[in-house]
Amino acid sequence: MKKTLTAAVLLIGDELLSGSIRDENLGHIATTLEQRGIRVRETRIVPDIEDDIVDAVNALRKRYDYVFTTGGVGPTHDDITSDSIAAAFGVKNIIQQPVFDLIKGYLDGKGIEFTAAAQRMAFAPEGAEMIYGANSMIPGYRVDNVFVMAGVPRIMKMMLSAIVETLQIGSTILSREVHADISEGEIAAALEEIQTANQNVDIGSYPQDTGSTRSDYRVVFVVRGTELDEIEQVCKSIYGACIDLKVRAQIAESAE
Repeated sequence: MKKTLTAAVLLIGDELLSGSIRDENLGHIATTLEQRGIRVRETRIVPDIEDDIVDAVNALRKRYDYVFTTGGVGPTHDDITSDSIAAAFGVKNIIQQPVFDLIKGYLDGKGIEFTAAAQRMAFAPEGAEMIYGANSMIPGYRVDNVFVMAGVPRIMKMMLSAIVETLQIGSTILSREVHADISEGEIAAALEEIQTANQNVDIGSYPQDTGSTRSDYRVVFVVRGTELDEIEQVCKSIYGACIDLKVRAQIAESAE
């Protein structure tokens, strides 16, 4: 029987914390992993500070099956992720010769100098497993259960597409929805009772903006888990609670 696998995502970069760059990676990572039966249970954003990265990596890798980092693997002074991952595992950050040769050959072919700064992209912690994507010259890499990827969304997606094929497959995550014309406050007590009685499923409550294309109801409840019978029973309980409160409700066939 497949088990439920868990993951954390660590987003690295001062620019994310300052708001100068909006993250585009977390949603794609979470969706991709869920298709593999891996639930993202936590995400953190940390600055380009080695101690902060080390602390976060060491905390998350002990708690979850997998950790995925984005950002900080480029050629500039603030790209310190590989140094930090190496420090977290107590190893050296060293040149990965195959990566070095690949980048050098590419730049030589274009007549571009392979500067010391650019060479930083060929470094990874000692013992790291390089994972090459079909369309990316720079690989992501793995150290134990930690996967390191670029922060640029286009490159991150190429790295992740290669990485995901190396992961275990967890229990399939299923979901169903209940739509209701109710405020969250009206059903909060009943919803808490239902969730407490059904610890194997997750119940999310999502108010809908006026004009939402998802639903013309005021709230969408998303019930997620690995056992369809349990999910459907919880949906019926939520629907029943709405009917008891004399509001319009509908059980949708599947989540959008």
